[in-house]
Amino acid sequence: MMKKMLFVGMFFATLMIGPVNGAQALEENLLPLAPMGDDGLYKQSWMPETFLDLKEDFIDATNKGKMLALIWEQKGCPYCKETHLVNFRHPDMVNYIKENFVVLQMNMWGDREVTDFDGEVISEKEYAQKYGILFTPTIQFFPATREEMEGKSGPAMEAFRLPGYFKNFHLKSAFMFVKTGRYKEQNFQRYILERSAENSGASPQ
Repeated sequence: MMKKMLFVGMFFATLMIGPVNGAQALEENLLPLAPMGDDGLYKQSWMPETFLDLKEDFIDATNKGKMLALIWEQKGCPYCKETHLVNFRHPDMVNYIKENFVVLQMNMWGDREVTDFDGEVISEKEYAQKYGILFTPTIQFFPATREEMEGKSGPAMEAFRLPGYFKNFHLKSAFMFVKTGRYKEQNFQRYILERSAENSGASPQ
C-alpha cells in the first residue's frame, strides 16, 4: 500500500509540472542511456559509489570545491527512468552537475548501511523514513559548509529539496539555485521566475 501511495503521489506531483516526454531524448548529441544495475536503477558513471558515511562524503565534496546531493530513486519508478532517459543525457546538464556537485544515488527501499551526519547507522529505507522522503525522484541538496548545518538535524540540515520529476530547465535551475547560494536569500519559485525572465528578456514581476 505504501508503494502504491508513493506512485500516486509521484503522478500528481508530475501533473503540476507538465507531462514527461521520452521523445525529447531523440534529439541529437545526447549522451548514451546509462545501464541498469542489479537493483533496477540506472547507473550514471559520474555518481560515485561510496561507503555512504555522509560526513565523509560531505568533506570529500567540499575538498573538491563541490557540494553534496543525494538523489532518491526506486525500482520501477517511471519518473526516475525519465530523469535518466531525458535529463541526464544532456551534456550541458551533466557537465554542470559534475563540475559542481558530488551526487550519490540512493534507493528508497534499499538495505545499504548509511552513516548519517549525526553518526547514526541505518539502512537506506530507514534514512528515507527519517528524512521524510516521500516521492521519487527526490534530490536532497546539502549546504556548502558544515557550519550551515550546525545545531540542525534531519531535513533542517538541507539547503534545498527537489521532490518529483522536473524538465531540464527546472532541474538545472535547481542545481544552479544551490551552487550559487541563492537558496540562502530567496525561494526557488522566485529564482525560477528570474531565470525565465532573463531567458526571455523580460523583467520578473
